[in-house]
Amino acid sequence: MNQPTPAIVAQGAVQRLPRIALLLLCIAYVLPGFLGREPWKSADIAALGYMTELARGGANWFAPRMMGLPPEIDALLPYWLGAWAMQLAPAWIVPDFAARIPSGLLLALALLATWYGTYYLARSPQAQPVAFAFGGEASPPDYARAVADGGLLAFIASLGLAQLSHETTPTLAQLSFTALLFYALAALPYRTLASAIAGVLGLTGLVLSGAPFMAMMFGAGSALIYLLDRSSEPDMGRQKISWAGGIAILTVLLAVLATGLDLWRWRIELPEASWIRWRNQGRLLLWFTWPAWPLALWTLWRWRRQLVHGGAPSRHLALPLWFACVAVGTTMTTGAADRSLLLALPALAALAAFALPTLGRSVAALIDWFTLIFFSGCVISVWLVWIAVQTGVPGQIAANITRLAPGFKPSFTVAPFLIAILATLAWFWLVMWRAGRHRAAIWKSLVLPAGGAVLCWLLLMTLWLPLLDFARSYAPLVHRTMVILQRPPRCVEVHGLNRGQIAAFQFHGQLTTKPVNSQARCPWLIVNRDEVHTLPTTSAPTPWTLHSTLRHQYDRDENLLIYKRTIPSGP
Repeated sequence: MNQPTPAIVAQGAVQRLPRIALLLLCIAYVLPGFLGREPWKSADIAALGYMTELARGGANWFAPRMMGLPPEIDALLPYWLGAWAMQLAPAWIVPDFAARIPSGLLLALALLATWYGTYYLARSPQAQPVAFAFGGEASPPDYARAVADGGLLAFIASLGLAQLSHETTPTLAQLSFTALLFYALAALPYRTLASAIAGVLGLTGLVLSGAPFMAMMFGAGSALIYLLDRSSEPDMGRQKISWAGGIAILTVLLAVLATGLDLWRWRIELPEASWIRWRNQGRLLLWFTWPAWPLALWTLWRWRRQLVHGGAPSRHLALPLWFACVAVGTTMTTGAADRSLLLALPALAALAAFALPTLGRSVAALIDWFTLIFFSGCVISVWLVWIAVQTGVPGQIAANITRLAPGFKPSFTVAPFLIAILATLAWFWLVMWRAGRHRAAIWKSLVLPAGGAVLCWLLLMTLWLPLLDFARSYAPLVHRTMVILQRPPRCVEVHGLNRGQIAAFQFHGQLTTKPVNSQARCPWLIVNRDEVHTLPTTSAPTPWTLHSTLRHQYDRDENLLIYKRTIPSGP
């Protein structure tokens, strides 16, 4: 017998969020960040460097290298997709934009998979609202659709999603395939064939995107959840063993694949027993997953009787909880904490969605007021900085920008300005719409958080884009270096540069980079100042003379030394 459900939802509370509004919201979130910007440092430009090497045939497809260096994330598929896009793109499409096309599609897939995964979890018998004595309760499809709308809004509203989901890195591919696997496991009792295909693609994509351990953990835990599940869906008792067995077998096969492709890397770092480490981890969890995490905790509390149903886990809670726990646990034990935590967002968004049918009016009003104040303040700040950059007023803000980004020259473009104006007006309309209509819809509490997140990201990618490109791109640094080199040499020797810097000189400067003391005998040498003490020396007099020192236009800790060969280079 089912435990009482905390969701008391009438049919009037599950009205659909207009599809055109939801579609426009997703488009406004996906496109900015992929259009019109420079590759950013360091992971974004580094990934582009490996894609470029594959596209031009300069690296092994199963062992990508850039100047002999392997990528920091031992992935294959994300680099393949970018390289294929660059090879197939017509000549009028610039290579870095071509490489972003698969990334944009992967983000769209993550949004779609999160919606459908939440939808099918909400179709579970234990997730249904209370049946009224005289009828009028929400119908299962309409209820599931409304909960899924809330889940997608929670996903978009997550503050940590914006930047990392718009970079051309393996992290985005991992997010997309995690969401696809999440959908497959949630929809398995309802769409067996589609779920099987999505599950194979999701697990395989995770393995080939540099996350074989998380793929194995997701698969093994989900198989156990299905094996113990005691829901009352038709034929579930006979099929759950075959489903669990299929998931387990697929997981084992993909573990063998990861071993054959040498994709296993031990990166586990036990957390330090220090206050600073735990404080930083706590701060990351708080802001990165906001506003999903407080709603997810509320879900676990209000649905605690359904969390273990009849001695076994209830799938609509256990499945997203397992995905979130694996990602959070990985966050605590790896160096790239934010990129690991990104994979928890689809599951946390689904858990947050199940809090919506249980929220009281006072809690919903508190969320609305906090969101209104927070995002309105962010919007005002973005506009004030833009006005200060363009006009010099307010003077203090303009002085701060000049100090932080010396040498930046502002520019005005009509199209981004008009887009920013329209987006800001849409925010005011959304606030008035939220205050005056659709008060009964269960997804109402996440409309303003999602709309505010999309607006702020859109304003940053329009009004602030030139400033962000100047601060976060290597392009200005490379262009200044090319002026020093006077005329483009056939190659430069480098020492101590990170992968992003190497890729930047190859992409922006069209330079062939060689390790120092190689047989190339290039006329110039570029050295990271922090690594100058490790510069190789020989018994012969040094052939290099320090010519210039360059500093990154925004990061003062990133300095380069430019040396010129004093002994004539080879022919």
